[in-house]
Amino acid sequence: MALDQDRAAGSLYRKVAADLREAITSGSFGEAGRLPAEGALAEQYGVSRGTVRQALALLRADGLVTSRRGTRRVVLGSARVQSFSELLSFTHWARSMGEEPGGRLESLVRRPADAAEREQLRLEPGTEVYVTLRLRTLSGTPVMVERTVYPPRVGELVARLPADVVSHTEPLREHGILFSDADHTIDVVAANADDARLLSCRRGSPLLREKRRTTDPTGTPVEWSQDRYLPGTVAFSIHNSLASSALSRHARDED
Repeated sequence: MALDQDRAAGSLYRKVAADLREAITSGSFGEAGRLPAEGALAEQYGVSRGTVRQALALLRADGLVTSRRGTRRVVLGSARVQSFSELLSFTHWARSMGEEPGGRLESLVRRPADAAEREQLRLEPGTEVYVTLRLRTLSGTPVMVERTVYPPRVGELVARLPADVVSHTEPLREHGILFSDADHTIDVVAANADDARLLSCRRGSPLLREKRRTTDPTGTPVEWSQDRYLPGTVAFSIHNSLASSALSRHARDED
């Protein structure tokens, strides 16, 4: 019964999001227009405010709306460099390029968080975290090693997922874990033993690393991750303007 209720709730907020998405892309709210307040939308669709917030989080993930705390959502329009979902989710990004994403869970451990993890995830001393190590592939070719640290409430859900599940982001969203904002740091790091084994590269060879902390709509951290890519497989671009700044990830060929 509970599972059926979860599925019904998930279907409901997606229907609200689909209706709002259609209205936005058709220009019903205009450029830089404001969506109705959460309470008004909840009344309009006959749903709870929580359902409306989930629907709005999907629109924000798709780059259609933005917001600041204390203000209503502002419509960005349909033009975007890359959606938040594509940048956050390897699976979503791969499929947007017509590639077949793959994933293989190498390990999942539950242990006390170290000092850095407690700081990133805002945890109390002694709190346990769930740490995953996964190999990610594009159309069967290894391209990235993913290391993610989850706080307890999220990690417990991840631990119940099948080891061969392609995406963690999508099933977590179905359970109400919303990915709303992310901070990214991109640098180069030397491959360690696990990287070398999984990516078939030399230990110590340079890998492109993306470190990411993601929070939900309340600002609570839901993951701290670092992805290590083989050289020549991806590139990150930044577009700046007076109106906005956007980070995007795209595939590239080796020189």
